[in-house]
Amino acid sequence: MVIGHFALAFAAKRAAPRTSLGTFFVAAQLADLLWPIFLLLGWEQVQITRNADPFLTLSFTSYPWSHSLATEILGGIAFGVLYFAVTRYLLGAIVVALLVPSHWLLDVIVHLPDLPLYPGGTARFGFSLWNNPAATMLVEAAMFVVGVAIYARTTQPRDRVGRYGLWALATLLVVIYLASAISPPPPNVRALAWSALIGWPLTLFPWWVDRHRLAGSVSSP
Repeated sequence: MVIGHFALAFAAKRAAPRTSLGTFFVAAQLADLLWPIFLLLGWEQVQITRNADPFLTLSFTSYPWSHSLATEILGGIAFGVLYFAVTRYLLGAIVVALLVPSHWLLDVIVHLPDLPLYPGGTARFGFSLWNNPAATMLVEAAMFVVGVAIYARTTQPRDRVGRYGLWALATLLVVIYLASAISPPPPNVRALAWSALIGWPLTLFPWWVDRHRLAGSVSSP
């Protein structure tokens, strides 16, 4: 799942309005932010194949550290504790901590059975929605529309950047999602990993947009 994760990040603003949207994006996508780094380090492996189904061009042969449920739960706890130590905003820390393992719970809906519960475990989970690309895109699109709508209703623009930046961000995410669905597979794993690192600078966009929007009467830390 791709924009489905962003959908939860947008919607989380309603639960913890003082937390930056950029922070929510990092939490919801932490597994995918760490994954290309672990690929480059050789800690995890993926195989690239040609497949008519755009969601099945990658075979996730091993990603126990970035995409196991146990490590995502631990990562969520660590992220939540760190966030609370910096901001002293308990509600935001709880939401951030829950967003990190939400990644596994959403992924298990679409992935083939390749998601581990913990590093070293042999069981693999996935309900294989990716076998039906149309259904996958419909589910993610519905989630994304609802998530953006919740964020838009929860916040108000401070200025023109806040008003138009939100829709520019939403449009960019949709364009990236559609482009990934129609683009040919990357030539090799190293190129895939380097291109996936774009997720890190991309988190600056929601942070910037959120700085120009007001949630209630409290600004985002």
